[in-house]
Amino acid sequence: MSNVLPINVQTLLERSRIESHRIELRTVWDADTVGWQILKTICAFANDHYNLNGGYVVIDVDDADGQAASATSGISRQKMREAQQWIREHCSCLDPAYAPILSAEVVGGRDLLVVWAPASDLRPHRAPDGAYGSLKHWIRQGSETVDAQQRGVLRHLIEPAARVPWDNRRGFDASMADLREGRVREYLRDVRSDLGDISSTADICRRMQITRQVDNQEVPRNVGLLFFAEDPTAWFHGAKIEVVRFVEDQVGDVQQERVFKGPLADQLRDCLRHLQGLSETHLVKDTGGPQARRWVSYPLDAVRESLVNAVCHRSYQPDNPDPTKVYLYPDRMEIISYPGPAPGIDADHLLPGAAVPRVPARNQRVGEFLKELGLAEGRLTGIRKVVQALQDNGSPTPKFDFDSSRSYFRATLPAHPEFNAINALRDAAHLRALGDDLSASRRVQSAWKANPGSGLLTAELIRMYGRQDRPEKSEEVFEAFKQDSSATAIAHVTNVLVESLFDCGANSKAERLLDKIPAVTIGRDAIDAGIMARRLRDPRRAQRFFENAGEALQADPRGLHEYAQAKLDSSRKGYCDGNPVVNKRLLREARQLLERVIQLDASPTRHAWAWRDLARTRDWLAEPTRTVEEAYERAMQLLPDEPRFKNELEAVMAKRSYPRGRVYQKAGTRHAE
Repeated sequence: MSNVLPINVQTLLERSRIESHRIELRTVWDADTVGWQILKTICAFANDHYNLNGGYVVIDVDDADGQAASATSGISRQKMREAQQWIREHCSCLDPAYAPILSAEVVGGRDLLVVWAPASDLRPHRAPDGAYGSLKHWIRQGSETVDAQQRGVLRHLIEPAARVPWDNRRGFDASMADLREGRVREYLRDVRSDLGDISSTADICRRMQITRQVDNQEVPRNVGLLFFAEDPTAWFHGAKIEVVRFVEDQVGDVQQERVFKGPLADQLRDCLRHLQGLSETHLVKDTGGPQARRWVSYPLDAVRESLVNAVCHRSYQPDNPDPTKVYLYPDRMEIISYPGPAPGIDADHLLPGAAVPRVPARNQRVGEFLKELGLAEGRLTGIRKVVQALQDNGSPTPKFDFDSSRSYFRATLPAHPEFNAINALRDAAHLRALGDDLSASRRVQSAWKANPGSGLLTAELIRMYGRQDRPEKSEEVFEAFKQDSSATAIAHVTNVLVESLFDCGANSKAERLLDKIPAVTIGRDAIDAGIMARRLRDPRRAQRFFENAGEALQADPRGLHEYAQAKLDSSRKGYCDGNPVVNKRLLREARQLLERVIQLDASPTRHAWAWRDLARTRDWLAEPTRTVEEAYERAMQLLPDEPRFKNELEAVMAKRSYPRGRVYQKAGTRHAE
């Protein structure tokens, strides 16, 4: 158990929170060869050229394909003492001297030596190139320790501004009292560090390197104030996140505004929960199989990566007082941070598939804390992950941009196309509720012109033209939709157009269009096609569509009822054609469907007419009179004001020569003399 490291050793070995190039594994200890190699690596971590806050050397771990394994027996206690002594002595000879943190650890019953070499405040350092080699400035590039001069980066390394990143500097006008002990210990529990077992808070903060000694007293570093002060904006005005939701576009009204403050990690978590609550999830049945396709307004992975990148890579210095901003428009989310990207990153590096160059991080410690909390991942992977998350969701490609003066950086995440459609339909419904049908129509038309491939918008526009008795406009919209639509939406929109044409009296056009719906259509689309085929008096085609609907039909009361009615229509044709076998089979199948309908959750009206059709079916199957009578009575109980039920029952009774003494004075009530 370690009371030295700010991270759990097992987590370190798994490399789940620390990038692999910040860890070097050594399977053996040998002062003559391995010792000098480790010394150069310690020097490289201390120089921290890319502002990653140094790294770790773990001695006597079996390095299997670059991953820590558990096959070694561990370093002997004697070798551990020798290694510790050798490293301390030779690190004091670095130019300038440097003291890494050494920690003897036990993992899986074996002893390990962990050397933690955080970024140095006195960088750059030099270390000898072997026992008799000259002093050189070593840096870490990927998983290699290399000579800075040989790689052409020595000039940048020795620049004063590159030595200590802002977040690792002391916080002015702050004291130890500004760091909340409870938050510090909660963080250590979250990352499973044993530092929390130490009783002295000052000692913990010193070992976590969130404080530093100035004039014989501990003062907070900027990163400590960002993560563990109650309100970091007391020192850094931009340390907050502002979320603004607009009704229309930039010229529109603000619908909602929220500001998230407090410790940086809490800000992120609270803001992400808020944004997740605003994103909607939808399921679309896949016409190619029983699976459902899921999409969300904004995939959480893309939002998280974009927001974490904004918080991590922005500047918190006084010349950047603006908060991190999240602007929500009907068709996109914009996440803006200040200033723009560090020099060395150009606009071409932000295009999909492009490689982002490795440049020094603006905030080495902020990124480190966010990674250890699981809020951030490895450096330079965020853009790739955002692009992939949106692609998997079926959303358009994101855009990353900044101005020529690099005063801001903006990530634009387009909403899922159908989410834009949903927003437009909601606006239209609201306008209709206010009695403004003209504005409602314009809202739908405008949204459709921006996205003619949207099945939702196309269907609504077709219905709108249908209500206006303009079938020719409905057909124009449909033709434009087919040019820019997905295959999964074609059948649904075709059904909507068939219904619109039918309602406008264009039956022949509706029939021809129905012919173009593939016979293999399944699910909800097949149910809708079956209903329209029956309305067009084509019961056989209706049955074929219903048969293809699959599981979706079994939970759809209307679909099952229409399917039963299509079978009843076909049975009458079989009866007229003198084919009693077919007639009986269809009647029995219709009876089973109707019995299923009355078992499902549906409106009283639907159940009433299902009972009525069941009564007629029982009558045509010559079932006992009592069963026919009971079915009609159930229908009359549900819809007592419907006269056809009573009239049909009386006709059945007369046909079956029922005693004349029985009359029906009130629907649903039977009286005998």
